[in-house]
Amino acid sequence: MKKNKVYPWYFAIVSVAVYALLSVLPGFIGIGYSFTDWSAYSSEIHFVGLENFKEVFSGTNDYLRYISNTLVFTVITTVAKTGLGLLFAVALSKNILFKNFHRALLYLPSVLPILVTGLTFTSILNPKIGFLNTTLRALGLDGLAKMWLVDQGTAFGSVMAVDIWRGTGYIMVMLIAGILAIPDVYYEAASIDGANGWQKFKYVTLPMLRQTIAVTIVLNVLYGLKVFDMVYALTNGGPGHRTEVLYTAVFKMFSKGLYAAGTTISSVMFVFMVIIGYFMVKILTKDEVVE
Repeated sequence: MKKNKVYPWYFAIVSVAVYALLSVLPGFIGIGYSFTDWSAYSSEIHFVGLENFKEVFSGTNDYLRYISNTLVFTVITTVAKTGLGLLFAVALSKNILFKNFHRALLYLPSVLPILVTGLTFTSILNPKIGFLNTTLRALGLDGLAKMWLVDQGTAFGSVMAVDIWRGTGYIMVMLIAGILAIPDVYYEAASIDGANGWQKFKYVTLPMLRQTIAVTIVLNVLYGLKVFDMVYALTNGGPGHRTEVLYTAVFKMFSKGLYAAGTTISSVMFVFMVIIGYFMVKILTKDEVVE
């Protein structure tokens, strides 16, 4: 097979059709149901217009809190995972002792099943017998021992911290690949010009990594907007809905038979993801050179 051969557009028809059938079509069907009163308590479905959307944005329920929690989770975890991933990627791209071991150790959490991660950290963060509080008390730091997943003041931060721990290694690996793809000639030229380590990072590494960083940010944002399993495994949205995000709310509504309400919130998030994803790609790649 020739690497540079351009294949006719109709070669993609089957794959596009399968994607549209399994992904795009169900999404539009869900949007259609959000304009109805579909539920498990009636065999009839009636068109209700924008009533469901009015209820979501009316402020008389907790939906706006769920949207706010989702956005806060997305912003904080994206910034933290990207920043830490870049820091580790730069450090582990150099010739240091046991480099591959450190890479594997940091990447390992991202390949663990989320359910396993959730159960593990539920045990570690147990306020009475958890490893973290037990260790803090043994060190005489009783004041730092908290009700991590139980107290409303610490629960959401704890969930985000666990997610950051799990996802940083994945971002690090992507950024390491981007750094290793940068030709050495750029760094050699910078050295000849007298650039120090920080200047090389600022004027060589960062600009050359821009496209890779853009991809990681978009992936992190889309993951954050549709996060469900991490929150469900750790707190199930509690305590007192403090960690509730949109998709845990959708799950509970479907469990209660409130199908129209669930599809409405899901549709709102679908629109958010499309809009935010589009503008992020435009902003992060606006100076990209197309050859």
